[in-house]
Amino acid sequence: MAIEVEPLAASDPRKSEEAPVKQAARIVVAEDDAQMRRVVAEALRADGHHVIELVDGAQLLIRIARQYRRSEPAENIDLIVSDIRMPVITGLAILRGLRDAHCKTPVILMTAFGDEPTRRAAEELGAYLFDKPFKMSQLRTVVRAMLTEEPPRS
Repeated sequence: MAIEVEPLAASDPRKSEEAPVKQAARIVVAEDDAQMRRVVAEALRADGHHVIELVDGAQLLIRIARQYRRSEPAENIDLIVSDIRMPVITGLAILRGLRDAHCKTPVILMTAFGDEPTRRAAEELGAYLFDKPFKMSQLRTVVRAMLTEEPPRS
């Protein structure tokens, strides 16, 4: 599988009109392909995020369960980036479980096997779906948008 990697550009300080992004967001990257997991994690770390790397759906499920069992703010997950096809449990199955539990944690799914029913299911559950290969700059843009703090509504 080809992974398109481009240089990581520093944030442009002139873009001060953008909505603030949560600093040092806790992002979980669940991907069974070690190279893909490493590239995604490195790109997100370069943007200042705390990235937790997991190798399969089982580890992702355990991590999510730990967050809800402990309810400690330091353990909260701000964003999940997950492959769809992984051993034990798929990223889409985990997303369905999160939404059934009324969890609104943003989710980005990645797949090399995207078909229309999968795309529709991900969209209906509120996830963003990337088809592999994709550019890291595109992922970083979507991550930034998903972590953007909305201004308070009056």
